[in-house]
Amino acid sequence: MTTTLAHTAEPLRTRARAGRRAVVMTMGALHEGHASLIRAARRLAGPDGEVVVTVFVNPLQFGAGEDLDRYPRTLDADVKIAEQAGADTVFAPGVDEVYPGGEPQVRVSAGPMGTVLEGAARPGHFDGMLTVVAKLLHLTRPDVALFGQKDAQQLALIRRMARDLNFDVEIVGVPTVREDDGLALSSRNRYLAPDERRTALALSRALFAGRDRHAAQEALRARAASAPASRARADALNAMGESRAAADAHAVAESAAPSASGGPAAVVAAARLVLDDAARLRPPLELDYVALVDPADFGEVRPGHTGEAILAVAAKVGTVRLIDNIPLTFGDAV
Repeated sequence: MTTTLAHTAEPLRTRARAGRRAVVMTMGALHEGHASLIRAARRLAGPDGEVVVTVFVNPLQFGAGEDLDRYPRTLDADVKIAEQAGADTVFAPGVDEVYPGGEPQVRVSAGPMGTVLEGAARPGHFDGMLTVVAKLLHLTRPDVALFGQKDAQQLALIRRMARDLNFDVEIVGVPTVREDDGLALSSRNRYLAPDERRTALALSRALFAGRDRHAAQEALRARAASAPASRARADALNAMGESRAAADAHAVAESAAPSASGGPAAVVAAARLVLDDAARLRPPLELDYVALVDPADFGEVRPGHTGEAILAVAAKVGTVRLIDNIPLTFGDAV
């Protein structure tokens, strides 16, 4: 397969379509994470479909002091990676193609969900992101668009925009790709010096610590549901001198209680311990936030939460700001 490079949307508008068109939107500097998105798009499009990869560094989503000017631009290498992963077309428009009248006066607003976490750290970022996604959806006219789950808040907002504004497109999230040491793949990783990279590993370690705490809690909850234990059983075991068994029975009993200790707060606390340790490293990790949020609105989950949640973290190491997250499910999803 030879991948076509297009700088205008005209070839996409006029090309005959025999199957589904799947689009992967990127700002270039492609890596294995992007390649996994393209391969997923190829599977969804099928042999008769078409995969389009957009490469556009969107000025609207860079705030003052952010890295627009030094953001890597590697189009030749990007086309090769896209081709190897199965793309039919790389659409790399110039600013004049996307914003023919200059900066748009009418933009998409991210609303309340765009003001928390990443939105609080980068005011206006999500308005710019949604505006360019809306523009690229119109320019490429896909049946399905794929986005990485590493940018979880972005994915949630795009899904909300498509639903709220009646975009006729299926939005698909693709799991985060990690390097062997656990670091989530990102175009910004290339800016990390070796000692900074070692510190940056605390992000994924913190998420895994929270995940392990969550798994332990869910295991206790499952045991309580399948073989309920009571305080009376714990008391009886204590009376027999079986202190370890009594403690286990007590933990299982507690896990079944609606007011059980632990839950979301314990998951966040487990992650924060790792991040606090990393703040004492050289170079240190400068934490922006660690939060357990509801993917529906990115509000922090409350005690007793059941269903889907996202454990998210953002921090700076040196001059590089990194984000990461993992999905979790509490109790029985409804």
